[in-house]
Amino acid sequence: MNQLTAPARTRLVEVVIPVHNEQRVLAESVRRLHSYLATTFPYGFRITIADNASTDATWPIAVELSERLPHVRAVHLEAKGRGRALRRVWSGSDADVVSYMDVDLSTDLDAFLPLVAPLLSGHSDLAIGTRLSRNANVVRGPRREFISRTYNLLLRSTMGAGFSDAQCGFKAVRTEIAQALLPAVEDEEWFFDTELLLLAERHGLRIHEVPVDWVDDPDSRVDIVKTIKDDLKGMARVARKTLSGPAGIPIPPRVRDARLPAGMARQLPSFAVIGVISTLAHLGLFMFLRLLTPAVMANALALFITAVANTAANRRFTFGVTGRAGALRQQLEGGLAFLIGLALSTGGLALLNSLAPGASTAAEVAAVIAANALATLVRFLLLRGWVFNPRRVKGPAR
Repeated sequence: MNQLTAPARTRLVEVVIPVHNEQRVLAESVRRLHSYLATTFPYGFRITIADNASTDATWPIAVELSERLPHVRAVHLEAKGRGRALRRVWSGSDADVVSYMDVDLSTDLDAFLPLVAPLLSGHSDLAIGTRLSRNANVVRGPRREFISRTYNLLLRSTMGAGFSDAQCGFKAVRTEIAQALLPAVEDEEWFFDTELLLLAERHGLRIHEVPVDWVDDPDSRVDIVKTIKDDLKGMARVARKTLSGPAGIPIPPRVRDARLPAGMARQLPSFAVIGVISTLAHLGLFMFLRLLTPAVMANALALFITAVANTAANRRFTFGVTGRAGALRQQLEGGLAFLIGLALSTGGLALLNSLAPGASTAAEVAAVIAANALATLVRFLLLRGWVFNPRRVKGPAR
């Protein structure tokens, strides 16, 4: 590999391309990216090919590219994992901003400058490409579209995520922010992105979103079923971790000094954990009852059962109310959140049935998730501002 020096420009952006057995597209993609950055990008750049345990000719190709193209280097890892590759490069980077993109360059490169510019200016801390914005132009099959939208709806409804597209392979982070967050990120594979973003949001960091033009790679070899399972396990693990409180990450003073309304910093993590468990229980009950009853009835029964348990759990763990005093009244008032959720999800199912009679159970589940995402926000505001408002609670509360 050649010795690398940054281009004679004022700021440096490192672009990581994590690869595993990508001999087919690697050379063409890196040359295309290098040419684009060299001719249009107004900042210094470095392209790092991060080969994670390839068994084909990917590594020799990466080495050859690093020897032939200026500002290109190659790094080899013995173990597989996209998150592992990004951690390795980002942790030791001396660039102002670190980023990554998928080797197939599915995302239009014209979005790269809008992605990193807010980070270089100090306006934002992280930036992501989003395929789910109305301004995005996306070409992909209905199966992957459904999976992507369902996954991101699940993140928003159960984890309180504010970002729209966790898995788009087009992201950038200010280097000092990345290096502060990385020790707290456990995943080494596909959930790495999501965990990093959830952790950033938890600490009040600013995430910038860029609508992208994106064309699906028909030769993608991602194991979708395994990825979904790993993502759900990752969400459950992150939810459990939120109960332990802040991770003590050295975030910038402007973020550290910001304050949520009194008590909310403690309440949100607990509410998110209970929300994950409640949502998964609701979906499980819905799919089971759907075998026995119509969709609307299955949804109503599942929502009623989980709403009672949700209110009781939030009473004890989120808002710290103990004892029997006021418990019945609070359950009845919490029933208003149940009715709102029921109205939203029933309306969603009715709309789905009118637009697509005889829709599959998967489509019904997606409609229920979408409605619950909005109902979750309403539930938290009702519980915090009314049901368990300290001025109305007559029992010991934290």
